[in-house]
Amino acid sequence: MASGPAPTTTDTADGPDGDTDGSTPDRAVVRDALGVGVAVGLSGFAFGVTSAGAGLSLAQTCALSLLVFTGASQFALVSALAAGGGPFTAAAGALFLGVRNAFYGLRLSTLLRLPRAVRPLAAQWVIDETSVVALAQHDRRAARIGFAVTGVSLYLLWNLTTLLGALGAAALGDTDAWGLDAAGPAVFLALLAPMLRTTAERATAGLAVLLGLGLLPVLPAGVPVLVAALAAPVVLLVRGRRRKGEARKEGTG
Repeated sequence: MASGPAPTTTDTADGPDGDTDGSTPDRAVVRDALGVGVAVGLSGFAFGVTSAGAGLSLAQTCALSLLVFTGASQFALVSALAAGGGPFTAAAGALFLGVRNAFYGLRLSTLLRLPRAVRPLAAQWVIDETSVVALAQHDRRAARIGFAVTGVSLYLLWNLTTLLGALGAAALGDTDAWGLDAAGPAVFLALLAPMLRTTAERATAGLAVLLGLGLLPVLPAGVPVLVAALAAPVVLLVRGRRRKGEARKEGTG
């Protein structure tokens, strides 16, 4: 076992078993990472069914999971297409949702400090789940293990279940009759709900839902999702004004 000062997120003192003082043992990191990878990876089945029900071919469905590999964007794309939206509008909504991964990448690049040769491959796995697992660790070694195990397990299982879901959709027949058109939104909400921890986050999500549903009957498919993004700056603006008002009251009190 390692001795000396406890490691930080930038320096580690690894022992022969991979454990560090004050850090999480490797086995615990692997266990937690596999748990996340398996739990979320199974949702690929719902995507496969939803994508096939939206009219995408087996090859197109599998290509989305292999190349895009970010569940919310994939569901947004096929849901917009299923609602009759054009390919450019659907892609725009999916791209907007995927922008958040770029911000994850900025934080993970300083935390993981991966060799240049593997960065292009690792970039494919920069998603919500891998970022959460990596950022939850207390040292770089554990963060790298968590990121890698979550990424590998989730990528493999997500693509496998996507294939099974797309193949199974043909056996199910009319997916609308089974209510599987709601699978995409349901999975997305299940992934999103645990992340809404603050009042501002909940207010943003609530306003986005109101904008999206309210504009759905009057705007082309896929556009309400883009307009719903205005919820974030609106909430931030209101929050900023409220804080300024409170600061003025304290200054005059």
